Amino acid sequence: MATDNRRWKVLVTVAAALLLITLDNSVLYTALPTLVRELGASNSQGLWIINAYPLVMAGLLLGAGTLGDRIGHRQMFLGGLLIFGLASVLAAFAPSAPLLIGARGLLAVGAAAMMPATLALIRITFEDQRERNMAIAIWGSISIVGSALGPIAGGLLLEHFWWGSVFLINVPVVIAAFAGALVFTPHSLPDASRPWDLLSSVQVLVALSGLVFAIKEAAHAPPSWFTAGAALAVALAASLLFARRQARLAYPLLDFAIFRNPAFLAGVLAAAFAMFAVGGVQLITTQRFQLVADFSPLQAGLLVSSLAIGALPSALIGGAVLHRSGLLALIGGGMLVALLGVLLTIAGLDASLGWMIAGLVLTGFGLGAVMSVASSAIVGNAPAQRAGMASSVEEVSYEFGSLIAVALLGSLLAVLYSAGVELPAGAPQAAREGLAQALALASEDSVSGPAIAQAAARAFDRSYLAVMSVIAGVLLVGTLVTAWLLRRHGPGSESFSTSAD
Repeated sequence: MATDNRRWKVLVTVAAALLLITLDNSVLYTALPTLVRELGASNSQGLWIINAYPLVMAGLLLGAGTLGDRIGHRQMFLGGLLIFGLASVLAAFAPSAPLLIGARGLLAVGAAAMMPATLALIRITFEDQRERNMAIAIWGSISIVGSALGPIAGGLLLEHFWWGSVFLINVPVVIAAFAGALVFTPHSLPDASRPWDLLSSVQVLVALSGLVFAIKEAAHAPPSWFTAGAALAVALAASLLFARRQARLAYPLLDFAIFRNPAFLAGVLAAAFAMFAVGGVQLITTQRFQLVADFSPLQAGLLVSSLAIGALPSALIGGAVLHRSGLLALIGGGMLVALLGVLLTIAGLDASLGWMIAGLVLTGFGLGAVMSVASSAIVGNAPAQRAGMASSVEEVSYEFGSLIAVALLGSLLAVLYSAGVELPAGAPQAAREGLAQALALASEDSVSGPAIAQAAARAFDRSYLAVMSVIAGVLLVGTLVTAWLLRRHGPGSESFSTSAD
């Protein structure tokens, strides 16, 4: 076991990198309207600017985790930091939307290399179960802080600097984390006997890309059913090929047998449900209050930071009491609390801003407990020699939740607005394409402009409430499914095992 001082320094080092990774997942939520305007990006390109990051990361995480088992998690962490720093500079100075999308993809490559390594290094460094639970809870809290800090940091920087600054802030943190990793992180024993399978990683990436593209095309106005069907077919084919390949490999990228452990499976599903809710609420709430309520990017970022205010205490408490409470109360119960928080947020839109903030705080309080112990459920139910695989599965579940939230809810928000807006007679049809376009057209028409703006705002609010209701429905499903899987993991139960069996 590492010395007391050293192992907590390892935690600080990996936490700094994790903060960057999660911050970059949400930093563009408040910056998106500015990016679309400055780069002349379309609505679809705007969503791809956001989605390129979680998409590529989710596609590469499984391969990155098992590659870390093969060559060492310290080496993966250091390499990922270098790629992340370089990609941050390229993104900051990207002259067009397509090049920014490419730079975001490269950022994801670096993040994918680092992410499993952060959790695997904690698994290797902290051998005491209770200390590891606390370390993972702190790790989960950093994820929450980064996710909530992203919109605030984006809004604050946009008030004083140009949009590229939201990426340049990564560089000094990368330098500090790289120096800390060189000094403090342990040298894990790589297992060179285990082959690394690049083809399996490509199959996962193709499957996820096809799924996201299918969702976007189906939610387009008007929907392109042929293209969506073709993309879904590609996704299914790649998924089947991946599953068949794993069954035939002596050392598969993903051992499906590990999902037979109910606690492990519940942890994976809980992480995905939680990030779906966090990503969805942040994305649509920052847009709604900037475009309808005329909030600045910073004000919108501060509003959604209410999620983190609620999440931080419950995340830390969850890690501290897990050994006594068991997984059921913290995961199933936490998701139920988050569901109640979303319902309160929905009711608060027509009541007052104070009620909305209370709803967001309650949502965060529930999800904080879920996210902190979901990671413990996953890592604690995997053998130590497969720490990289377990860590990568955990991160894929988080990124998949965020990815689907942006792809599905972002597209659904747009299509519901286009289908439901009731424009005044004579208004240009281009106002149906999106609220930002409607407001721009309204500002140019002194006669019917106010009526256009009001009709567009009403339609967007109806769409916002509908999408928030979808998030509530997903949390309800998550509550029921995880509670059933964890029915034997209540207070006093054995929440952890040393194998996947």
